[in-house]
Amino acid sequence: MKIKSAEFVMSNSDVAKCPKNPIPEYAFIGRSNVGKSSLINMLTQRKSLAKTSGRPGKTQLINHFKINNEWFLVDLPGYGYARVSKSAKKVFQKFITEYFRKRTQLVCGFVLVDIRHEPQKVDLEFMQWLGENQIPFCIIFTKADKLRPSQIDTHVEKYRAKLLEDVWEEMPQYFVTSSSKAIGRDEVLNFIGQINEDLKNS
Repeated sequence: MKIKSAEFVMSNSDVAKCPKNPIPEYAFIGRSNVGKSSLINMLTQRKSLAKTSGRPGKTQLINHFKINNEWFLVDLPGYGYARVSKSAKKVFQKFITEYFRKRTQLVCGFVLVDIRHEPQKVDLEFMQWLGENQIPFCIIFTKADKLRPSQIDTHVEKYRAKLLEDVWEEMPQYFVTSSSKAIGRDEVLNFIGQINEDLKNS
């Protein structure tokens, strides 16, 4: 899929106020500082579509971007270690779960995971919650340029083993990416493009 246009549409914290357009929607979410904004900018080839920050927890709203006038890319707040107050974090968690439960346009969630780290409890719990609520999702491993190819395979296998050890019968579909090297861009966009095509023909 080629991205011809990418435009910011709105930010808000109320799922009921999200765009009403009946077009497919893909949500990106992950632990704070996982490289989500950089990944979104890499996918869209727009340097500052999503705001990047060295400070975890910068994204604190549901951000909708319309891509090619055909689908929405949704940038969701990070979960985990954002430097925000406990009361604010509760609000974020509430509207994140409300978004996934209530957003009928949502086709697939992408859970971003830093490939350099051991499987994190907060990521595994969030994936389990998505599974229990029957919400389709894929895993996007970020920052692959920080590891050697052999290390990438080892870390993915660790994740696979942990997921199968817990509650999963098989590893969810996953993509290995690097925002600085544009690794995985075509794979993620072609995956989205194929789903959109299937939806048109269904």
